[in-house]
Amino acid sequence: MAKKNSRRDGGYKKEPKEFEEEVLQIARVTRVVKGGRRLRFRATVAIGNRKGRVGVGVGKASEVVSAIQKAVSRAKASLIDVPITKGDTIPHTVRMKYKAAQMIILPASPGTGVIAGGSLRKILHLAGVKNVLSKNIGSRNTLVTAQAAIKALQVLRPVKESHAKKVEDKKNKPLDDQVLKGEAGEENKKGKKPVENMEKKEKAPVDDKPNKTTKKDIPQNDK
Repeated sequence: MAKKNSRRDGGYKKEPKEFEEEVLQIARVTRVVKGGRRLRFRATVAIGNRKGRVGVGVGKASEVVSAIQKAVSRAKASLIDVPITKGDTIPHTVRMKYKAAQMIILPASPGTGVIAGGSLRKILHLAGVKNVLSKNIGSRNTLVTAQAAIKALQVLRPVKESHAKKVEDKKNKPLDDQVLKGEAGEENKKGKKPVENMEKKEKAPVDDKPNKTTKKDIPQNDK
């Protein structure tokens, strides 16, 4: 009697992974021991769900597959949350110096894309950032750059709704009101009274009576 196949006609379906994985680097490293050199592989892996969660892990093993598995498990243990605005960008500018790496990450308008390179580009894609500007000034090492990128994203703080509301109100105000307020503020700094107070100030009363003349004021004719 033929055995029944446990799989259906549709085939085996893989469950969707919670995080996407991206191998940043696989390096061959050696350790000097008593008997000679010990060869191993070091894998640097970044994971993310493209919704604001991202992490980087490093794993070492004698085989590449096991090194990647170790790196993924360590990346899951060190996940961070990245605040993303409505325009799919970061809320503010970040400058980070970590070891020999120096990088600047700036927010960008919609449609700009991810202007970055190396491991920073892959990490930003996995985090879900779609519009950003960046510049790497220091080291080009993949591992150090990835660690610096995670440190920089950790510093980000979400913009408060109240602050965003104030900015929008300021933009919607007419230009004349902003100019008048700016002039009044400058006059206050210099010690002068603002324009509004000058208008409210009442004019001094003028006497209608004619001035009295004295004898000294009248010129005397020479005799």
